[in-house]
Amino acid sequence: MRRLTGLAAALLLALPGGLPARAQEVGGLSSLSAVLYEPESGRVLCEKDGHTPRPMASTTKLMTALLAVENCPLEQEVVVTAEAVRVEGSALGLRAGDRITVEDLVTGLLLESGNDAANVIAYTLDGGIPAFARRMNARAAEIGMEDTTFVTPSGLDEGEHSSSAYDMALLAAEVLKNETLAAVCAMKTAVIQFGNPPREVTVSNHNKLLRLYPYAIGMKTGFTKKSGRCLVSAARKDGVTLIAVTLNGGDYWNDHMALYNAGFTQVESVALTAPELPGLPVAGGLTGSVALTTEAPPARTLLTDEKEQLHVKIELPRFLLAPVREGEEVGRVRYMAGDRELCVLPVTAAGSVSERPVAGYWERLWEYWLELLTGLLRL
Repeated sequence: MRRLTGLAAALLLALPGGLPARAQEVGGLSSLSAVLYEPESGRVLCEKDGHTPRPMASTTKLMTALLAVENCPLEQEVVVTAEAVRVEGSALGLRAGDRITVEDLVTGLLLESGNDAANVIAYTLDGGIPAFARRMNARAAEIGMEDTTFVTPSGLDEGEHSSSAYDMALLAAEVLKNETLAAVCAMKTAVIQFGNPPREVTVSNHNKLLRLYPYAIGMKTGFTKKSGRCLVSAARKDGVTLIAVTLNGGDYWNDHMALYNAGFTQVESVALTAPELPGLPVAGGLTGSVALTTEAPPARTLLTDEKEQLHVKIELPRFLLAPVREGEEVGRVRYMAGDRELCVLPVTAAGSVSERPVAGYWERLWEYWLELLTGLLRL
């Protein structure tokens, strides 16, 4: 393995002073396109030709897997058709008549990179590849993938099938939100069942980064002659998650480790501090104020120099009108790093305040009871 020091030092990451308007171009990578993405903020830390559409090979299967788990119960059993498994390239080994659950189908798709598994998902959801491709492109538009055209569920080269490194980072971030897919992508091996009758089959993850880099948590490799070596990966260290994407690379393992080694020195997870909240005046209540509360703020990923820009904005009305109910939302707390909003949490009333009776209430009530009692005595 080549030394990483020189390459890591050559990477130019985000500009100092907060959220960069534009990530810096990088040199020294073997891949033609590269992006290092921080999904919590949606910030690109560095890139190399990050928006050029290129064939992305089997990294396509991240979208296929996402659509499978979003639209089918994991325990659903699928019957494989002959039409679905007529596909070249890497295969899980499915045959017509085999039975397999959606969960095992997705596991074989992502670890063994089965093109047959990708086709089976397409036929299961939409009855064929063209209709499934339309579903893929519609979901890509929802994610914000503007440089992408999906044609095949497997990533085999056909027509304008392509994406950019940036778009694939957006897709990876969406996949990581799904607990099932995040867990599958992190597996080195798994045992699944399929066949007729079903048999146990061990599948192995092609992503060697899971063994080479201690903080790697997935995700997917890809290769065709046209696309070259492609890799979408994710890593988590000290509470920070980063996503790296390279398209048409040579030494893509080292490309990704160098990106991560440089990226993790630029960002950190910072625990936000809850502010002290004042009591809020209450007009027309039995008590003159109510205590306030808010939930504990989460940790947030910041550039190393953003900690100095942390501040809190407490948004409250000047007073409340009774009655006030416990748990009622009365304001907000905004956590900021410079002009960048990190999160917004509701401020709620910590107790209830009943409405104070209007002037003369007790006198009128006494008169009412006297009239009622007098009437009863006359009966």
